[in-house]
Amino acid sequence: MVAVLAETSNGGAFLGEDLLAYLLLAFGGAMLVGNLLAIYRPPPQMRAEGTRAPVGRSVAMAALGAVAFVWALASLVTG
Repeated sequence: MVAVLAETSNGGAFLGEDLLAYLLLAFGGAMLVGNLLAIYRPPPQMRAEGTRAPVGRSVAMAALGAVAFVWALASLVTG
């Protein structure tokens, strides 16, 4: 169904056969950077209140994002 919706005029899929790898690369990178920045520099409202992001959960989500990012990057490079 997705391939049918994402077809271009030349008959190929949008962004080629690697669309899933590109999406995984983007989401993994966003999870990695976003969670690390939440620990390093919280939003101004949280700083004013003196609260912090939950460090354990943020590190776990950053690690999951790093795994997804590296996996997608390896898939794009080797494939």
